[in-house]
Amino acid sequence: MSRKSLIYLVSGAVVILVFLMVKDTFNQPGIEDMNAGFKEIVKYRNANNTGPIQRIYVVTVKDSIWKEIEDYGNLMPHTKYGNTKVYFFMESANVPQTLQPGEVNFDPQFNKSCIALYEKSAMSQAVLNKYPF
Repeated sequence: MSRKSLIYLVSGAVVILVFLMVKDTFNQPGIEDMNAGFKEIVKYRNANNTGPIQRIYVVTVKDSIWKEIEDYGNLMPHTKYGNTKVYFFMESANVPQTLQPGEVNFDPQFNKSCIALYEKSAMSQAVLNKYPF
């Protein structure tokens, strides 16, 4: 095998590998591939960029598919030493439109409508609580 043929063979293999990596990158499953019908209603993120970041989300679902709810929570942004909370409500339920930081994140009148709470703590411990209130 000549040197020129070897260069063409290696170059072709590299091009094929790069193509497969790029294709795989753009074909990752995401939220739009899930069947539960997620819709983000409101979110909160504190403005503190030097300390712990607190993210809070309120999301509605068409169907309570617990595995997909947990997968959705895993896909949400999280910062090391920060805290991320995602409250899930059924699509037809009464849903909070405002959020505040702290232990109680919305008006307690909405507690009975909340079907799940996904929380990822500062040490990246993820927990899904069904009917948390």
